Amino acid sequence: MVSLALDTAVEALDERAPQVPVPLAPQAPAASRPDGVPADGRYEDVDVAIVMESTYPYLKGGVSAVVHDIISGNPDKTFGIIHIAWDSEAPHTDLYGMPSNVAWVRVLYLSMAEHRDDFLAARPRDLRMSRAQRRALSRRLLGALIELATTGDGEEVWRLIDEGMSPATRRYPLWALLGTQEFMEAFREMMPDLGMPLSELFWCLRDFFSLAHAVLADPVPRAAVYHAHTTGYASLLAAAAARQHGASFLLTEHNLYVRDTVNTLLERRMDLPVRLSDYRDFDVTARERMWMAWWIEMGRLCYPQADLMTYLYPRAIEEAQDLGGIPDKSVVLPNGLDVEEFDTPWTARREAIGRIHAEGDRHLWRLVYIARIVPIKGLLDLIEAVEIMRERGMRIHLDVCGPTEHVPEYYERCAARIAELGLHDVITIRGTVRVRELLDEFDLFVLPSYNEGLPVVSLETMGAGIPTVSSDVGALRSVVEDPIKADDGGFIGPCGLMLTPGDPALLADRIHQVISNPGLYEDMCRAARRRVETAFNLGLVNATYNRIYNDLASQRRAASARAAGPLAGGA
Repeated sequence: MVSLALDTAVEALDERAPQVPVPLAPQAPAASRPDGVPADGRYEDVDVAIVMESTYPYLKGGVSAVVHDIISGNPDKTFGIIHIAWDSEAPHTDLYGMPSNVAWVRVLYLSMAEHRDDFLAARPRDLRMSRAQRRALSRRLLGALIELATTGDGEEVWRLIDEGMSPATRRYPLWALLGTQEFMEAFREMMPDLGMPLSELFWCLRDFFSLAHAVLADPVPRAAVYHAHTTGYASLLAAAAARQHGASFLLTEHNLYVRDTVNTLLERRMDLPVRLSDYRDFDVTARERMWMAWWIEMGRLCYPQADLMTYLYPRAIEEAQDLGGIPDKSVVLPNGLDVEEFDTPWTARREAIGRIHAEGDRHLWRLVYIARIVPIKGLLDLIEAVEIMRERGMRIHLDVCGPTEHVPEYYERCAARIAELGLHDVITIRGTVRVRELLDEFDLFVLPSYNEGLPVVSLETMGAGIPTVSSDVGALRSVVEDPIKADDGGFIGPCGLMLTPGDPALLADRIHQVISNPGLYEDMCRAARRRVETAFNLGLVNATYNRIYNDLASQRRAASARAAGPLAGGA
């Protein structure tokens, strides 16, 4: 039965393959080549290769802005960008104007459709192994995965990646193992309790093999440090590249990627925790369980490979530990801001404080939401809160600033709710705007998100002296509310109020607390500016990254010299 089902699945694979579109050639025409990709295909060695999924330099957003600041703030380093996208239809226009110290962009596609000539063309004969050898390799691979899942030891998985995936050391195409009867038989024998029909299991495993192949099977340009922004595929590639080239691997977690991906898969609230055992314990479908295991165990595989991990706030280190993170390798390094760029709106805010005191109850409070209009950002909750505040007779107006096209159906729900409540005179959706040019218009920044890391926009509004009412997620409590030690030895107070996400009535209450007390409002304005000046200085953040890059490169050179022995470089 196993053989028959496998034959059917392989036949289906053969039938589907011709329908897959041909991927872009390595040397694409200039019109279709992504910005920053070398026309001649030559990638020079760089100091730092930054590895990310679907962000810089082709998409705007918080992580992209942080990466741009890191590159711009370290002009003595040469950078490469490894941009992981789904397919060649993804955006590929530079939206930032990459600095001159970016030597190249290397674009990598995850979609199976982009790998027809290598992944989809692989057959069992390409392994050049006997049945007994294929059986032994199958059991070895599955045993390595079981060892990772039960003890957290991923070394055998990495050895198999070195042998069968990484281009510099590959002796056989490991992905061709999927098409063998021996692998499917071993899978059924060693992992019998998955609760999936064999044909469905095959297609699920094919997805996993395809994604691993997309990330690991192509050559990666050389760098002294591979700096992955988040776990997931970026971390997997960076860890493998560091092994391949004898380099260092630095991991920065803006959010907990594994938690966010699993919660998205299960359509759960994004602030809910995820732990290593959840894919065993949760009441989910067999397919969901396999994808949960894929994301969770990928993170656990990569964490130990990192030489250093940076997090945006202390609690994130504890949260990552529940997913295999290593506190002893972890440090807190927040995002930063060039606060002098916000001197003009800060001057305007100080003038506005005087008007607010003078106008009293006659003042029209200008609230602003600055984020993508997507479910995770909680705009519908804010719309409901605005209706509550209007019913209470509060003089407010909300400007909604951010892209509307990312999840069109959610934007349409928000627009429909505004119309249903008759709030057109109270809420203005402005779409994508140059926020920095408008900051002097706003009195209060409201961020009702269900999930954040350390949003740059929070620092920007603080630089302009604008208080915040925000969900208590990610780093926001440490940014907005936790005491910060000032240079004079005292402590800087909060610049806003926090709340649990998903409660429009409480959100309305928190906003009212801030704007109903002009004295408190003024204190928060001044605290906002002082907090960002003291604790979130971009120059200090970039200097810290520079030191980390230097230290990691030096440590790796020293380790290589020790491994080479005392006569290395001699006669």
